[in-house]
Amino acid sequence: MLGIIGIVVIFVMVFGGYLAAGGKMSIILHSLPFELMMIGGAGVGAFLISNDSSGAKSTLSDVLKVFRGTRWKHNDYRDLLCLLFELIRLARQNSVALEEHIEAPETSEIFTRYPRILADAEAIGLICDTLRSASMNYDDPHQVEDVLEKRIDANFQHAMHGSHALQALADGLPALGIVAAVLGVIKTMASIDQPPEILGKLIGGALVGTFLGVFLAYGLMGPFAAKVQSVVEEDAHFYSLIKDVLVANLHNHATNICIEVGRQNTPSHSRPSFGELEEALKEVKSIAV
Repeated sequence: MLGIIGIVVIFVMVFGGYLAAGGKMSIILHSLPFELMMIGGAGVGAFLISNDSSGAKSTLSDVLKVFRGTRWKHNDYRDLLCLLFELIRLARQNSVALEEHIEAPETSEIFTRYPRILADAEAIGLICDTLRSASMNYDDPHQVEDVLEKRIDANFQHAMHGSHALQALADGLPALGIVAAVLGVIKTMASIDQPPEILGKLIGGALVGTFLGVFLAYGLMGPFAAKVQSVVEEDAHFYSLIKDVLVANLHNHATNICIEVGRQNTPSHSRPSFGELEEALKEVKSIAV
């Protein structure tokens, strides 16, 4: 919602201020299709050159994050802590019984209680792979932490591709606007014998190219790239929390301490309160009984 509001504010303030100052939209509207064709078309072409098909698709998908916001909400962090609590407790009580859950999470009665988490392959992979490694005595906390950090960082860098691609496009749009403006000046110079009122319109049309390139870069593409980066960074905390809890488990801390480590490392605006989490864990214990 904030993304839509922001776009509306940008257009209203820019063009509203222009009209309030006595500007005429006729010149802009007349030149806009041609300038947009040159600048937008060249921008799309440059985008396709600099990205492969999967990168282009993921970037287009990432644009929706501007309007959807972060994937993981307050309740998801609470559910993740409850899920990890169940798995760690089961691993310590009966490691053999844990295997059926981490080998087939899609049919596990524990995982299926948390459908949003189960739907995320990377989160499930982090949890199951780490617990499986621990069951095979690969349980050095420092080595496991290093492996998890590298895996999370690799996934983070991949998720940041959309933001980088949008920012690269934003950086190039002003220059493409200048290209369109120069072509407009060339067209104007070819009509130098025309009266001043004609030349004025031609020069105004050429300047629309410069305006459009800068406007699209700093009014839309740049903010889009920044928002996508913010969302990706926010969602990355979810996977870091998994690492923190599972590494604490390998240090043989009490189960409740492991979960509290995760709660404390949850972003403040998504962090469940101590009492809220206690109530959720009590419900989990009652279901298990």
